[in-house]
Amino acid sequence: MNRAFLYIIIGAALWGTIGWYVNNLYTFGFTPMEVVTLRAWSSAILLVVYLIIVSPKKLKLHTPKDIKYFLGTGILSIIFFNYCLFTAIELSTIPVATALLYTAPAFVTIMSFFLFKEPLTRMKMLALVITLFGTCLVVGLIPLNLQALQISSILFGLGSGIGYALYSIFSKFALKKYTSLSITTYTFIIAAGTLIPFFPYEEKAHLLADPTVLFYAFGLGFLPTAFAYIIYTYGLQQTEASKASILTTIEPVVATFIGVFIFHEAFTMIQMVGMAFIIGAVILIQLSGKQKRTAFTKKSGAT
Repeated sequence: MNRAFLYIIIGAALWGTIGWYVNNLYTFGFTPMEVVTLRAWSSAILLVVYLIIVSPKKLKLHTPKDIKYFLGTGILSIIFFNYCLFTAIELSTIPVATALLYTAPAFVTIMSFFLFKEPLTRMKMLALVITLFGTCLVVGLIPLNLQALQISSILFGLGSGIGYALYSIFSKFALKKYTSLSITTYTFIIAAGTLIPFFPYEEKAHLLADPTVLFYAFGLGFLPTAFAYIIYTYGLQQTEASKASILTTIEPVVATFIGVFIFHEAFTMIQMVGMAFIIGAVILIQLSGKQKRTAFTKKSGAT
């Protein structure tokens, strides 16, 4: 196998393990917003240390005004999408939440049409329809299953997809001046700083002294965030973005295995078919972008 492809697959597979860390942190009584805070801080610390050692120049801002890019990626995207994703995991299951997260490329396609005047080709339109159909299968709208239908988890799941899509939109502006690694690092720095008031230090500071909590908190910031992103970016530098994005569809597969086999979460055959439709739509969008030589890539940042 091409080494670059292997790096991308490993990075995407690590993204798929996010739910494992999140569910384990929930057992200690942390809320979704608190887990978002733990991920933001651990990721920011690890990424800053990494850049100081490897490439300190990437931590330099060209101008203070550029902070506006990272306010978008850090607050409107990372905080919002992580909160929605972690809440969806809490309300439903890891496979369902991850499947809904993967509607992000469809939202990017729609946003790009209105913001950047990128054409809606027939293949993109087909991908949007397939995404909608797959989503309906995953959440229980087709066939209608009132027992499986949870409006709140659906809204949070789709919210994570929208928030994830916003990362691609905001970073498209920042990429004119900064590398993707610099963008991700500043994104988590801004997210970490913004989340300081939202963590109940007096109530839960003692938990941060628990080695197990620190393991899951820094594990969440390290393997499925900092390390996964670094190794993915390294592979991306050696292959086409469209091919890389297709390879990242291993993420929901890994997440599904973790949810079903480790946490024994329910995931029906119909939901599996729905996830397959969503993944297929991601591939169609990437192929459409390649044919039209667009610059779209689902993973312009970290999951």
